[in-house]
Amino acid sequence: MSHTQTLIENRPPSVAALFLERVAATPDAEAYRYPVPRTSGEGPDAWKSLSWAQTAERVNAIAAGLIELGVRPEERVALASSTRVEWILADLGILCAGAATTTIYPQTNADESAYILSDSQSRVLIAENAEQVAKAVEKRAELPELTRVVAVDATGVETDDFVISLAELESRGAARLEKDPELIKERVSAITKDQLATLIYTSGTTGRPKGVRLPHDSWSYMAKAIAATGLVTGDDVQYLWLPLAHVFGKVLTSGQIEVGHVTAVDGRVDKIIENLPVVQPTYMAAVPRIFEKVYNGVAAKARAGGGAKYKIFQWAAGVAREYAKVTQDNFRRTGTASAPFGLRTKHGIADKLVYAKIREAFGGRLRACVSGSAALAPDIGYFFSGAGIHILEGYGLTESSAASFVNPGEAYRTGTVGKPLPGTEVRIADDGEILLRGPGIMQGYHNLPEKTAEVLEADGWFHTGDIGELSDDGYLRITDRKKDLIKTSGGKYIAPAEVEGRFKAICPYVSNILVHGADRNYCTALIALDEAALTAWAAENGLEGKSYAEIVATPAAVEMVDGYVQQLNEGLQRWQTIKKFRLLPRDLDVEHGEITPSLKLKRPVVERAYKHLIDEMYEGAREA
Repeated sequence: MSHTQTLIENRPPSVAALFLERVAATPDAEAYRYPVPRTSGEGPDAWKSLSWAQTAERVNAIAAGLIELGVRPEERVALASSTRVEWILADLGILCAGAATTTIYPQTNADESAYILSDSQSRVLIAENAEQVAKAVEKRAELPELTRVVAVDATGVETDDFVISLAELESRGAARLEKDPELIKERVSAITKDQLATLIYTSGTTGRPKGVRLPHDSWSYMAKAIAATGLVTGDDVQYLWLPLAHVFGKVLTSGQIEVGHVTAVDGRVDKIIENLPVVQPTYMAAVPRIFEKVYNGVAAKARAGGGAKYKIFQWAAGVAREYAKVTQDNFRRTGTASAPFGLRTKHGIADKLVYAKIREAFGGRLRACVSGSAALAPDIGYFFSGAGIHILEGYGLTESSAASFVNPGEAYRTGTVGKPLPGTEVRIADDGEILLRGPGIMQGYHNLPEKTAEVLEADGWFHTGDIGELSDDGYLRITDRKKDLIKTSGGKYIAPAEVEGRFKAICPYVSNILVHGADRNYCTALIALDEAALTAWAAENGLEGKSYAEIVATPAAVEMVDGYVQQLNEGLQRWQTIKKFRLLPRDLDVEHGEITPSLKLKRPVVERAYKHLIDEMYEGAREA
């Protein structure tokens, strides 16, 4: 048995225990950085730091404050907030009190928030601000279990017996700890590995969200397994902006506690570009949409710089892809990422002209990015790889505590999600479905035994609903969602995600694309464009000052997109080609429920909303 295996098998029962170990080991080391928004003037925000000891002081006060409010082990405390340092402090406080965190996205409306609070029987809600507090107060009559709301930012919040501020909770906790200094240590040492730690409601693409029950052991295992991959070290600086209500964001906090590196936390997506040069992270995790946006932004900038600049960019992008493919292939065969002299020379020139600027935009110190939550188009992955931004794709689900697979450092392979984490088993079923087993797998869906039985076998194998294939040396490639595979009326199977990914790598203006063709005799697409890129294009084409909806209605815009669709079709099998498409009158968004807060497309919602456009594309199709 390897040393790694032993480490993972002899893990403590909870991340709360790992947290206390971390604080004892490196009390004075920097743990978190967070922005303090400027009240006046221009310029970037100032950043403040917390050491592990300072973090523990606040975490212990929150934990003791919750105990003071009567929260007992395994009882649920809900957290409705965007990503900020207080989210992490509150989550650790809940865990150290022996309670369990229920996560709620801040974008969730009052009805769905009330459903989650009620289904989880949450006793306390920690809410980010006045807007989040208002949702709970509005639904208070429907929530008899909810005894308190704690406001992180109490600006504009009326406090009373029911609503208190986080500062008040912490001061009550601190007073309790003065009387009972061993309280938190005792609570943490009483936690067992099977005790519920987190209840994450999946923003299901259909129906009510389901609460996924993850025990303390899942996070302790994830922390140890992430450390065992060797991908992160104590010297790293992580930039964390992902929604922490999502399992992908949450797992990053466990790995950090085990390894002890610095994490800079700021969930404001519109601040990413401004923050990267300030934070200068060595690694960060993101979803594919972010890399697509950066790629489209770089392409649009080059195009705006005139024909010659755009030609140079296109040449450099081609060199990057070729270089990435050759070096990855050579690494796989020989163990060194080498390239022939001619290609190295071209790559060196392209680096000075294009790639160096891209790396600077990411802060200049980025060793690797981890991408998950949806498939990254391989062409975009190869582009960044060749430009020196190494994107390690990973794979996992809420039901598997997020990280079941990740690409191994230098040996990463674009287009795959890498190898299983130490301690996780994988099997491919006869129909191609990926099955997983290991300590990261959920205990089941909260209050839904029938739904649990549909996906979780008695011997622990979990049915992911994804289709994939394993290489001889253990790399997993996801080919599609089992339920998203479409079969044309001609009997051909098509993986829409593959066609959509290719289009995103070809068309720099696309934001979202949905390929349709189930039980039809040809494929069609609904395409939403990126507003910023489209506006720039419109200005160059005599359509300045027009709104998004007006631009996409013009023949010129349709013709422009048609050119990219033709280019896409050249590389596809005949039955995969897009015969017709429609441009949507606006981009898809979270508010309309068309994409999840982690930026995944909700196909059924989009297909329902734009049924008239889909029907129009198939009118008279019987003759086609």
